[in-house]
Amino acid sequence: MTSSSRPPGLIQRYREELQVRHYARRTVNTYEQWLRRFLRFHAMRHPREMGSTEVKAFLTHLAVELQVSASTQNQALAALLFLYRELLERDLELEGVVRARTRRRLPVVLSEAEVRAVRAKLAGEPALVVGLLYGSGLRLMEALRLRVKELDFERRELTVRDGKGGKDRRTLLPQSLAAELQEHLLKVRRLHQADLAAGWGRVLMPYALARKYPNAEREWAWQWVFPQQNRWHDRASGAQGRHHIDPSVVQKAVKRAVTESGVTKAASCHTFRHSFATHLLERGQDIRTIQELMGHQDVSTTMIYTHVLNRGPLGVLSPADLV
Repeated sequence: MTSSSRPPGLIQRYREELQVRHYARRTVNTYEQWLRRFLRFHAMRHPREMGSTEVKAFLTHLAVELQVSASTQNQALAALLFLYRELLERDLELEGVVRARTRRRLPVVLSEAEVRAVRAKLAGEPALVVGLLYGSGLRLMEALRLRVKELDFERRELTVRDGKGGKDRRTLLPQSLAAELQEHLLKVRRLHQADLAAGWGRVLMPYALARKYPNAEREWAWQWVFPQQNRWHDRASGAQGRHHIDPSVVQKAVKRAVTESGVTKAASCHTFRHSFATHLLERGQDIRTIQELMGHQDVSTTMIYTHVLNRGPLGVLSPADLV
């Protein structure tokens, strides 16, 4: 049997099964890593030869010996449940497999003054991205995956496509960022035109849209708002294009800005999204609207921000402030 006619291996079939169900690329990669770790832990035995006993042993190893967090342990369990239920079509006996209990933690939130202090230390593309995290309530990858056509300057809104849970939503486009964003897009468009003149100018398209609209990958509307400086290169086909900037670029810039600003909170990129919701609540915006802007499936998720308001829970004043 030639290599081209050889049936796909377990890991390849696992990835394909995830992709068929439209799991996010990052989720596919993460689940694959958990499968590889599970197989190595059990000396590369085939999963058909194993079951709930081996799954429990692996999860116990993660929790007791590696002391991973509850959310990490649950993520590993989710990856293995998908393997057995969807790929191997077999239900695990889970009586002995206990899901770790995740601790409900309050999000880190910056004050408006702290947000200004951190943003003052940022420049260039990281500054624009953080402006959208705070001004639009975006997750980091939602901001980096924005395409030109998803910005609507006239209506002052932007559209998040295929966000967490595969959902689309609309949220605010801050007027304070409009001029800077438009200036940035002029530079990006010149870069795109130079790529086109050189015979490139392609961008990766979601799902099968590249086949449905074969010319769309070169169109300006489909280009990333925040493209990388260097083109990707496919050695097999010779094709070139640009991906969006790597999240680590913004994460490192934010970490450095927090340190330089003197803010002592453990702030990250996601902190600006938390601050967006909290500051809207502080200004009297109704929680249902904030739920829609944040893309939360359940309002109970949004309710957590009522516990981090500067005024205290439900606006209650401390007795010490009434003396």
